[in-house]
Amino acid sequence: MSAGESRDTRLVSPEDPALRSWVESANDASGDFPIQNLPYGVVDDGPAVRIGDRVLCLRDALDADLFVKKLASSDEFLMAMDVGWLNGIAELDTAQQTMLRHNIAALLAHGSPARAKVERLLRPAAECEPSVPFVVGDYTDFYASLHHATNVGSMFRPTNPLLPNWKHVPIGYHGRASSLVASGTSIVRPHGQTVSSDEGPPTFGPSKLMDYELEVGFFVGRANELGTTIPIADAWNRIFGFALVNDWSARDIQKWEYQPLGPFLAKNFATTVSPWVVVRDALEPFRVPGPPRSAEDPQTLPYLTDPAGTNLDITLEVLIASVAMREKGMAPTLVSRGSFRDMFWTPAQMLAHHASNGCNMEVGDLLASGTVSGTTKDSRGCLLERTWRGTEPITLGDGSERKFLQDGDEVIMRGFCEAPGRPRIGFGECRGIVLPAR
Repeated sequence: MSAGESRDTRLVSPEDPALRSWVESANDASGDFPIQNLPYGVVDDGPAVRIGDRVLCLRDALDADLFVKKLASSDEFLMAMDVGWLNGIAELDTAQQTMLRHNIAALLAHGSPARAKVERLLRPAAECEPSVPFVVGDYTDFYASLHHATNVGSMFRPTNPLLPNWKHVPIGYHGRASSLVASGTSIVRPHGQTVSSDEGPPTFGPSKLMDYELEVGFFVGRANELGTTIPIADAWNRIFGFALVNDWSARDIQKWEYQPLGPFLAKNFATTVSPWVVVRDALEPFRVPGPPRSAEDPQTLPYLTDPAGTNLDITLEVLIASVAMREKGMAPTLVSRGSFRDMFWTPAQMLAHHASNGCNMEVGDLLASGTVSGTTKDSRGCLLERTWRGTEPITLGDGSERKFLQDGDEVIMRGFCEAPGRPRIGFGECRGIVLPAR
């Protein structure tokens, strides 16, 4: 058998829960990146994959002749390796994406004959600079959590927390793709108009009520042409993968400007995206039904009736570390823990609705869920809810209190999926430190 023929036999399914890697850190039961995950990111302006505490740059693997012939001879695959972000991989057809993922698993699986070659190519993840993983042409943020919408609505409209359309339509706003930033990027406290009373008049200055929003984002993997739609039955399969999103918010600016057209300067100054994109296949074991509608809920319109009804059981956490805590080497304080399975609108419904008027979605477009909140106080995904507009401050590990974020605070978001008999699938971290206004 020739060397080229032997390369074509090295395909291994990472969906096997018993599969183990020769990269020992990938077998840590409390880690985020086992061989069943293999999320994609960008390192040195090229696509890469994460395994344990190591990173494999795919261009390096191609140059080392580690891919099967069907991939290595494909013009589409070669072009994808030369694209500086993940857009090229997302544009590969389904068969090529599966082949690539199985090829990578074979290289990293215990007993791989290519171990010596691959081991020389691996880099410590801690030494790799995080990047926004896609060239994002457009970014849309939704408002898909019933618990979040009800909590926030009750603060401003106690007798009518949910507006009449909320359970009929997945509400969202068009975010600013140019201010998407990679995890670890510091966030400058924004300026804007704020008021001391609902009637005004406004003054202009730095926001005093800086907040985070814990969200899950997903990237479009297959486009639709302008004037066409994405059927709900096909929407899930058009999602390439998922990441964590922090939609930073200036609540005092938002309070003044959100009527009549919704979020603007209170939101567009920065949105942080985690660097590793967990693909759909890695999340299949953690699919759960969407939340059941109550007898009082309106019937979902046919174009939004999701036959799969797929949510994901992702545990989500937010931690905060003050400057003093970091200087003393203290662990960050866990301030909330919730689950994405509590979302009222599913990812497929968000995507199908977005395209339902003929809007053309492009490969790499980012859609985010809006704040993920649950039924309990410690599952609320932003400080506006967690401290109930500042009336119930939280205490950090150094004894200091927080109503909203202070300069120097670091916000850390984490996400992971767990199920009996399966390795934990994690998203890594989404981090950012608040800097003083300029």
